[in-house]
Amino acid sequence: MQAKAVSKSVRIAPRKVRLVVDLIRGKNVGEAIATLKHTQRGASIVVEKVLNSAIANAEHNYEMDIDNLYISEAFVNEGATLKRFRPRAQGRASQINKRTSHITVVVSEKKEG
Repeated sequence: MQAKAVSKSVRIAPRKVRLVVDLIRGKNVGEAIATLKHTQRGASIVVEKVLNSAIANAEHNYEMDIDNLYISEAFVNEGATLKRFRPRAQGRASQINKRTSHITVVVSEKKEG
């Protein structure tokens, strides 16, 4: 049994979020939350919220035991890119890409035995 949580169009570049998600993939839920609380990256706050949502979904919707949960899947996909322009020298303009992320966390129960 699996429970999933997705956060879409988070205004952090996927490359930065992947650094945080790679830290928690495959870990127990308690260990992952402790890791996220002590990680000094802006994306760790958002990833922690998604993880807490996945845990709540597992407990409420599927009646799983929180103590036996681990992160079976965690990945980041690229969302829509906001395109902005910055003025440059001699009347030119350069494009600024403001990237967004779709964060997905899937938790599963450990098999007994």
